[in-house]
Amino acid sequence: MNISLKGKRALVTGANSGIGQGIALSLAEAGAKVAVNYIVHPEAAEAVKETIDKKSEAITIQADVSNPEQVKAMFKQLDDSWGGIDILVNNAGIDGKRMMSWEADLDAWRKVIEIDLIGAFSCASEALKRMTAQKSGVIINITSVHEVIAWSGYSAYTAAKAALGMLSKTLAQEAAPYGVRVLSLAPGAIQTPINQDVWSNPDTLKDLLEKIPLNRMGKAEEIGKMAVLLASDFASYLTGTSVFVDGAMTDYPDFSHGG
Repeated sequence: MNISLKGKRALVTGANSGIGQGIALSLAEAGAKVAVNYIVHPEAAEAVKETIDKKSEAITIQADVSNPEQVKAMFKQLDDSWGGIDILVNNAGIDGKRMMSWEADLDAWRKVIEIDLIGAFSCASEALKRMTAQKSGVIINITSVHEVIAWSGYSAYTAAKAALGMLSKTLAQEAAPYGVRVLSLAPGAIQTPINQDVWSNPDTLKDLLEKIPLNRMGKAEEIGKMAVLLASDFASYLTGTSVFVDGAMTDYPDFSHGG
């Protein structure tokens, strides 16, 4: 199956590392132009751009998605550069510091919500202004298995990801009459630099793999390939749902040994 996104204009937030980088590179491999959003480490964003430029076309855009004015400026830059957008991947996010709810720092808790949920909404709102007008487009919100799996100490993250899943459904319902699709892509444990402390330690890695029936961590490129599929016409009848790419982590592997 040859998937082509040639001519499509894509924005991936938080695309200078990890899952975002994997998605940006995969979209470019399929022929899309890709705007690489970042907030820190411009040299990493530039490296992603240079890789993309060998296959397609890329620009880098610095913007904090939790800042509405910076989001508006980012989309104006897209308009000025490419005349609009066809694919938005809301990937930027943080899990925050581990805090039990009764010990939480409210400002730190709120920051996770501002980036992971409100930031995604701000970007989606700007994208939908353009997509509904042109009557085409795809928004992919990167959620997590923690849409449905609780995670002690990370209540802001789980709340944001669960809310983002429902936001995707609502936006999909609103946008469907205009030919625009909205989906959630929910990764499981993906091996990236941000969780190196887990997979580089044999004990914590063993504990993690016990939660994954496929008995391995995923790769950023596997999330990228799924994003390409969801953004393509092969998924033209798919909207308003979450697609879990998690090695069956959400299949509750402990129950394979009995109830």
